[in-house]
Amino acid sequence: MNQNQTPSQAIRASYDSVADEYARRIFDELKNKPLDRELLDRFAAATAGQGAVCDMGCGPGHVARHLHDAGAQAFGLDLSDAMVEQARRLNPGLTFRQGDMMALDLEDGSLAGIAAFYAIVNWPEASLLTVFREMHRVLQAGGLLLLGFHIGDEVLHRTDFLDRPVDMDFYFFQPSAICGLLEQAGFAIKEVVEREPYPEVEHPTRRAYVFARKA
Repeated sequence: MNQNQTPSQAIRASYDSVADEYARRIFDELKNKPLDRELLDRFAAATAGQGAVCDMGCGPGHVARHLHDAGAQAFGLDLSDAMVEQARRLNPGLTFRQGDMMALDLEDGSLAGIAAFYAIVNWPEASLLTVFREMHRVLQAGGLLLLGFHIGDEVLHRTDFLDRPVDMDFYFFQPSAICGLLEQAGFAIKEVVEREPYPEVEHPTRRAYVFARKA
């Protein structure tokens, strides 16, 4: 990371540089991930008619598109301006905006739900309580969070990603640690789902998904 950059700026710059290739490779990935689709459908059904839901860390917007098609009032938010441009291009008719999970430009209690699939992968554990408190703040009472992440303890530093130069870390987390931080932020844990990676579809890491509600 450039010494003059904040962590948010470094992550943003890295994803700006790979946005087109990332969108090309990732946009159709849900077709090959049946459990992910099932969890998103459950999330859409649970928030139906209760207000807007945010695909946070939306990338090219495929999760927002799936939620919209499942009946949710979904929009997307991403740190990277270039990724937001890709999402708008690939999902005409849906709303996407730039935003930082560390300081969300959203009103208190304005969301019925947040789906955050791998949105925390580039944030160290020390930043996550701030992120989760921001998510908690913008959810309405009883609002639902669906959080997906890689299971593990390692940190991978990358200077090359999708054949482009980058400078960022990828963090893996234990479900127990994530649940503890969510509870500190004011969430009630409802369910934790773990799965093995889908062969030849994604990076070969175990995945966890947490359903939590704003108490």
